[in-house]
Amino acid sequence: MLELDGSIWFRSGAQTWGGKNRIDLLSQIDATGSITAAARAVGMSYKGAWDAIDAMNNLAGEPLVVRAAGGKGGGGTQLTDRARRLIGTFRALEAEHRKFMDNLTRAGLDASGDIDLMRRFMLKTSARNKFLGTVIEIRTGAVNDEILLRIAGGHTVTATITRESTTELGLEPGKEAIALVKASNVIVGAPGPGLRLSARNQLLGKISAVRPGAVNSEILIAMDGGATMVAIVTNDSATELGLAEGEPAVAIFKASSVILGVLD
Repeated sequence: MLELDGSIWFRSGAQTWGGKNRIDLLSQIDATGSITAAARAVGMSYKGAWDAIDAMNNLAGEPLVVRAAGGKGGGGTQLTDRARRLIGTFRALEAEHRKFMDNLTRAGLDASGDIDLMRRFMLKTSARNKFLGTVIEIRTGAVNDEILLRIAGGHTVTATITRESTTELGLEPGKEAIALVKASNVIVGAPGPGLRLSARNQLLGKISAVRPGAVNSEILIAMDGGATMVAIVTNDSATELGLAEGEPAVAIFKASSVILGVLD
């Protein structure tokens, strides 16, 4: 029998509180009174745990976790009553969500792929370029990692992120991730012999549309496999390069300009 799975997130208006990982972190803090122990229990780094706590405190508008002057071992951290109520509410919703998924399974509805696709559609960012891909390689460095992501059409997008971010996102070969690139970070080049650039990402395609504005033009570059890259260039640059619909073009952007995200 098909088994469906899923996850839930807390939202209040436009605010996203977080999901299971953050609630588990809160629960472990309550149980241990130690950020170090709680982070270890949920597989986070110490810094990652504090970053999550700071984000939750800021979004809640009041403390959820506070440093305690005294506690287990003479000091540590503790939850506020608000945080404990949050955990209780999440656990109740999680139980109801599990019942919902079980009902779908018993009904034999193979909706797992559609549900996953709908989650991707709900992703809202200011970046014009969003690409779903699969991690094909991680090149580890002393401080930063180079992540190679295979997107639609077999194209490869390279991102440079900190080693800590690689761990926090749980990136490994075979894992799905979303690459975000701002249109203003994309340079448009004309392909040809002798084109040599330091930018790691150079994706070849054809211009599918040129949308002039008062100062800048929006250039859409269609690539094999159905992916489209959007770039913003000045009107003068568009004219000088002879950018026109149907012409070949190269979308160029640095690995450091790529932001990676995952859907838990």
